[in-house]
Amino acid sequence: MRLDDFDPNINVEDQGNRGGGFNLGGGGGGGGMLLGFLPLVFSKFGCGGVVVLLIVFAVFGGGLGSIGQLTGTGQQAAPQTQSADTATGATAICASDPAKRAACNAFSSAEKTWAAIFAESGQRFEQPKLSFFDSNGQSGCGAAQSAMGPFYCPTDRGIFLDTGFFDELANRFGAKGDFAQNYVIAHEFGHHIQNLLGTSAQVQQVQQRGSRSEGNAASVRLELQADCYAGVWAAQNRDRMEPGDLQEGMTAAQAIGDDTLQQQSQGRVVPDSFTHGTSAQRQSWLKRGLDSGDPAQCDTFSGAI
Repeated sequence: MRLDDFDPNINVEDQGNRGGGFNLGGGGGGGGMLLGFLPLVFSKFGCGGVVVLLIVFAVFGGGLGSIGQLTGTGQQAAPQTQSADTATGATAICASDPAKRAACNAFSSAEKTWAAIFAESGQRFEQPKLSFFDSNGQSGCGAAQSAMGPFYCPTDRGIFLDTGFFDELANRFGAKGDFAQNYVIAHEFGHHIQNLLGTSAQVQQVQQRGSRSEGNAASVRLELQADCYAGVWAAQNRDRMEPGDLQEGMTAAQAIGDDTLQQQSQGRVVPDSFTHGTSAQRQSWLKRGLDSGDPAQCDTFSGAI
């Protein structure tokens, strides 16, 4: 996908290199039950599952501020953060390596696209933040860890990303190519749109008040809508797509479906535990957004999915 270079006015921060490796197994000292769930959350794109876990621990585990302690990161030093508000600036952060530049380009494109969509409908758009971290960082929702995968934190309206995930996407999930990476950013940006529209808050209420199965079902609809929003972004930039981009997106969506991941990891599928949707559903909603280019076509909360 041929994207323009990022707008230097995007809100970007870099939490710096804190050492360690990209940890799919959730290993390391401590962490208990939450850390044990992180690899599974990571393997399904992180965001929706992370939000569910944050809600659970906010309600039952002493608040969002305790997440760092629960994951064994509470005693780590605060990350050294460089942000676009400092002399470092977005340009220096985004240009520091190719993976960050690619993420910034996709993030900037999504921001321009959704700002225009909101303006056309007379709605107020608010700029999100893109926060890079290496292995371990901090978010307004608590600790950020590579094992969680990319995620969106509604507290500080930020997308948190360890760019090592792009390698994992290609090597573990077989989802190679720049459009697969762009899909990741666009999906997380979709969660920002849901936050602005109040959709995320409504789902959180269901998750807090309803049963586990009801909460999971609501999470699935939230995630599929974010997939559809990613497709809307792509459709709005269709003239920049290249041959093979659509297949890259479909491959990524297929690889991260709940049924596919569960079959690979445990040899069986448990639909009641789905939090992101099946491979077929993820592909279908991504394609719906791409075919229509219309956010109104992304209503996953009415009728069957």
